[in-house]
Amino acid sequence: MEKKDIKKVLLLGSGALKIGQAGEFDYSGAQALKALKEEGIHSVLINPNIATVQTSKDVADTVYFQPVTPEFVERVIEKERPDGILLSFGGQTALNCGVELYEKGILEKYGVKVLGTPVQAIIDTEDRDLFVKKLDEIDVKTIKSEACSTVEEVQKAAHELGFPVILRAAYALGGLGSGFCDNEEQLLAQAEEAFSFSPQVLVEKSLKGWKEIEYEVVRDQYDNCITVCNMENFDPLGIHTGESIVVAPSQTLTNSEYHKLRALAIKIIRHIGIVGECNVQYALDPNSEDYRVIEVNARLSRSSALASKATGYPLAFVAAKLGLGYGLFDLKNSVFHGVKRQLGSSMKSVGEVMAIGRTFEEALQKGLRMIGQGMHGFVENHEIKIADIATSLHEPTDMRVFVVSKALQMGYSVEQIHQLTKIDRWFLEKLKHIVNIDEQLHEYAHLSEVSEFMEPSEFKEYLQSPEVALLLRAAKVYGFSDFQIARAVGLEHRMKMEQAGLTIRKWRKMQGLVPTVNQIDTLAAEYPAQTNYLYLSYL
Repeated sequence: MEKKDIKKVLLLGSGALKIGQAGEFDYSGAQALKALKEEGIHSVLINPNIATVQTSKDVADTVYFQPVTPEFVERVIEKERPDGILLSFGGQTALNCGVELYEKGILEKYGVKVLGTPVQAIIDTEDRDLFVKKLDEIDVKTIKSEACSTVEEVQKAAHELGFPVILRAAYALGGLGSGFCDNEEQLLAQAEEAFSFSPQVLVEKSLKGWKEIEYEVVRDQYDNCITVCNMENFDPLGIHTGESIVVAPSQTLTNSEYHKLRALAIKIIRHIGIVGECNVQYALDPNSEDYRVIEVNARLSRSSALASKATGYPLAFVAAKLGLGYGLFDLKNSVFHGVKRQLGSSMKSVGEVMAIGRTFEEALQKGLRMIGQGMHGFVENHEIKIADIATSLHEPTDMRVFVVSKALQMGYSVEQIHQLTKIDRWFLEKLKHIVNIDEQLHEYAHLSEVSEFMEPSEFKEYLQSPEVALLLRAAKVYGFSDFQIARAVGLEHRMKMEQAGLTIRKWRKMQGLVPTVNQIDTLAAEYPAQTNYLYLSYL
């Protein structure tokens, strides 16, 4: 089927909320729908989960909030009569459903073409026996394993391979039913669980302790290939990737190991016949270059979303285009375009923080430290450089609160900032109060020198003098971190950053300035068991 003949495409979505599907595949499906829209193709989505991006208004042209099962999908196909179907963007659920539709002849019955990786290639990666035979054809090592249909076959395979072994349920989501077995008792218990998830159970020789490495690879129908990203698990083999820390790119591989596994990944997907994106997982011996291919996911995976965000290369978007018949040479080496930083009436945020304090200043500074951008609070963020303060105040961006900080420190009045931003003067006065305290702290830049030539008892007495004690207390009450104070009084120039903050903490404790735990709810005294909201305060 030519690209020009594809007018309507059915996409199997991310499915209901359960381990191994749902939100984790929302990203890939949404990117695929975006690619279809760009091509002017009518998109039909099946996804019962309303809490996703892909089911949002105008992402897909038609949405069916139905389970991703062969029965419901067939009814949608009968009604919509799509030209093609995309199977690899909804995780294992969508892939399994697509294979069943193919095997039952439903896709052929309605003339629906599978776009991207051929179904036989999917079957070759999903059926362990076929997978091992396929890779044996090109002399690629796989984990020694046996596919079993009964508990007796599992027992026989385990004894032939020798303990320890790992049992895996074929076609399962998120590694359901898998586990390590060191003896017969564990084997029987694990086999019972595995067969409850799948009719086929794989018994494999355990490689527990080997490194787990992944490669994200893209191939078009013309046999052009690229590896977009490689990753390694923080944990060795034996901990499911979903529970481990994943590092991209890999950090512990030698140059030889990296290129060996990369070349193998390309060799594998060419031989299997993947069209689009896939994930190749390896076990790598930490003491040699010996390896085993664990599996090939002929679909977008959790790792694909991570790789896309880590590299900026939109794997799912590109995979959808390749499924429509494009070659890699037709597509730009696409990277994500950053969202415009200007703010307006359309929401751009994808998260939020919450901070609680007894003063507005304290709550604000706590919140700013929590946004994950390396800020220390409202002030003492030396890393921030603003080229044009007036323009930045008038045309707000995501950095607007720090622009206000810089403006106040440069001498802008509350009224000037109000006129440029229309932020209420009450808030601006509070922000000015933070800057005033910061300026007072700067006047005590001699504190670090004083602490060096005074005896500890003398310095403690100096800290407890009214002017110093009140200023340090005010700084803490209004949300200054120990590091902010340390930077303001010049300690950062005399010692390491961590030590500077610890020094302020030590000074605070010398004058008894420590936080206390407070209950927010005024009814807490009467109903203590029902009140769990607590926060720290210096008041």
